[in-house]
Amino acid sequence: MDLSSLDIFLAVADEQSVTRASRRLGRVPSNVTTRVRQLEQELGVALFSRDGKRMRLTREGEIFLTYANRLIALADEARGALKPSGPAGPFRVGTMESTAASRLPPVLAKFHAAWPAVSLQLITGGTKGLIRRLLAHELDCALIGQPPIEGIDTGYDAGRLEGERVFTEDLLIVLPPGHPPIAKAADLRVGSLAALEPGCTYRAVAEHWARGARRLQVQELGSYHAMLAAVSTGNAIGVMPRSVLDLLPGGSEVQTHRLGQIETLLVRRRGEASPAFEAFRQALAEG
Repeated sequence: MDLSSLDIFLAVADEQSVTRASRRLGRVPSNVTTRVRQLEQELGVALFSRDGKRMRLTREGEIFLTYANRLIALADEARGALKPSGPAGPFRVGTMESTAASRLPPVLAKFHAAWPAVSLQLITGGTKGLIRRLLAHELDCALIGQPPIEGIDTGYDAGRLEGERVFTEDLLIVLPPGHPPIAKAADLRVGSLAALEPGCTYRAVAEHWARGARRLQVQELGSYHAMLAAVSTGNAIGVMPRSVLDLLPGGSEVQTHRLGQIETLLVRRRGEASPAFEAFRQALAEG
């Protein structure tokens, strides 16, 4: 088993297609197919089930995916440790969409200018999904929301992860224009909450806040722009950080209710680091 075989396996698993994986890798499809079959023969299991042209991971393939990501990450870390010239190679950063929109653009521009040899890949998602991917070695670090309320499960495992605060966000309930001011969830005059995916920390905090009031139906949306549009119809409330609301066209026209502060943590697997991670952490600290 060599690293190039692992790269091919990961590309096929990600693309779910030999054709797309071959384009991504710059290889001919027959070579990709042969290398996958050789890897399956070496491991003694089928890694993919073939449904026409679609390649789906088998149960054994799902298990191997975690190890393949770990092996590639260790190889990259070893290369980085041996290069005195500084960080280089792939670096996978998970982040909440809100952080990517309101906090990261200047940080990433500065990071790229300082370390052009690092190929940084940004993956967005909810806190729970990002933690799961970090523990599965699919990410090198992640920016997640840490709720100040006990009883909200984000999947954070303090025994396997370590984190540090990098940002503090004011979390807001966003109300339709003209909605009367509120002091508690029972004061709401709408029946739905526009929010992101279930693993979103901000959604979890809003749902916790709304307990005891009339039941809110959740409108699950894919972006904060769509969330603000739903609020503007007058039929829903939304939840987002003030830093995001300030960026959105029409954000000054809605009403808000402050839920409190939520910390954004930079987390990594406990005891693991790399030159790229240290450089990224420094870029975050410098803003």
